Order: sequence, then structure tokens, then C-alpha cells
Amino acid sequence: MSAPRVLITGRYGFTGHYAAKELERAGWDVWGTGTHPAPEPDPNYLEADLTDARSLEQVITNVAPDAVLHLAGVAFVAHGTAESFYQVNLMGTRCLLEVLANTGHGSKAVVLASSANIYGNATESSIPETARPAPVNDYAVSKLAMEHMARLFDDCLPIVIARPFNYTGHGQDPKFLVPKIVSHFSQKLPQLELGNLDVARDFSDVRDVARIYRLLLENAPRGETVNICSGKATALGEILNMCRTITGHEIEVVSNPSFARAQEIKILMGDPSHLESLIPVGVRHSLEETLRWMLNE
Repeated sequence: MSAPRVLITGRYGFTGHYAAKELERAGWDVWGTGTHPAPEPDPNYLEADLTDARSLEQVITNVAPDAVLHLAGVAFVAHGTAESFYQVNLMGTRCLLEVLANTGHGSKAVVLASSANIYGNATESSIPETARPAPVNDYAVSKLAMEHMARLFDDCLPIVIARPFNYTGHGQDPKFLVPKIVSHFSQKLPQLELGNLDVARDFSDVRDVARIYRLLLENAPRGETVNICSGKATALGEILNMCRTITGHEIEVVSNPSFARAQEIKILMGDPSHLESLIPVGVRHSLEETLRWMLNE
């Protein structure tokens, strides 16, 4: 019996890198696609633009995936161009689902990466999937719109929508919060400029997120929407203190108003209970373990 074949969009992005490794270890036949050439020779990688139906259909037809993990998209909230969020995150996803529906591929599972940003400044201390969405930026609006659009394909595709909260790990772009902090501590720099210091986030380790994506593909809870989160919010000050303890380096932290986002979400923490009722999530890395890994690489 041949190994199940999975297509990862955004294969060489931060998450796609770890998801591919996780799925390969579990015996999947892993293929990937993206808009740029692969950074290394990879016969299982094909270039395609999500918004180009013709090139996307060619990739899907050639690969004939049993399952799809859709990670590609514009992910940085402060990206700067509102149009690109909707063109890629909404219309690009619609193009992918339409091609899958028309070709009959992806019949085992289609896992779509949305975002916990759709909750905005939710009032719940621990946000469940049933919380009322209240997006406060174009990135979050594009992801919420994507979720609603995807449900149009529920009758023909085994869609699972994942709402990951913040996660990090070695190799994440330093424009994101934790790798920026880690980079400054690793280089023993004297000063670190950040935006709003009064924030707390639910952080997971990218290796755990990759495992959860694999489990969602393998268990395929069709029609479900699930949070990917730890269920614990860590304040920015705690992260800084962990880095000080791990490295023994003291750094001056300065709040730069120009780095602060408009309508910044102060606390974002998810409720993982629904996810844990559907799949065997298992033991996760603590944030301290994740930071030690990042600082020691």
C-alpha cells in the first residue's frame, strides 16, 4: 500500500519547513508548492501562484494529493498592503478549493490555516472556538472571510479550519516578536526597541504546531474549526526575563511608539479543549524550552 500523499502550500515557509519534516517522519509522501524557487534541490516541489488557477490546476493534477495542508498566505499583520491580504488569503484559498473540488483531489483531508487574530480583543479569558469574531486589522478580516468562503465547499471537500495562536521556533523571521527578542539576546546587544510592552500572548512551539497539523490530516475531523494553542498567556516581560536567565545577558528594553500597532490586542489566549477532544495532542514544549532551543541554535 502506497504512502498517503500530501501537498503543502507554502512548503518552504517557516511552518511548512517543520510540517514537512513531521509528515515525512510519519510516513507521508510529502509534496510542496510556493511562489518562489525551492532553496534546495527538491523534485517534490512545484512553483505555483495561488491566484493563478491554471498553474494551480497543473500542480494539483500532477501531484494528485490525497490531502492538502494549506499554509501559504500573507501572514505578517503589519505587511502594509491591505489588498494583498485579500488577494492571497481569501481569493488564493478560493482558487485552491475550487481546483481541488473540480479535480477530485484532497479527498482525505484539507486543512486550512486561519488565525486566532480573528478573535480580536475578545472578552473571554480563555477563548473558545465559539467566541464571537471581532477582527481589528485587514489580516484578521481576510482570514475570517476565508473561513466563511471555505464553508461553501463543505459538501465536496473534507475541510478542517485551524486557528493557530502565536507560535515560534528556530528559523522564524526576526520581524516577528520572539525571534526579534532572541536575536538581540543572542548577539548580546545592549538595547532592544519594542512596541507596546503591555501585551500577553498564547505561545506554542512550531514543532508542536507541526505535529498538530499532522494529526488533523490523519484524523480529518471534517467540518471542524479548532484552536491551536497552549491555553496559557505569557506576558512580554516574562519572555524577556526568561531570555535574561538563559543567556545571563542584561538588555535595556525601550518602548518605541512607532513600533506599536493601532488597535493592539492586549491579551490573546486560547482554549485548547475542543482540539484536545478531537486528536491526541500529547505533551508539548514549554515556552522556556522553546526559547532555550532558539537561543542555543
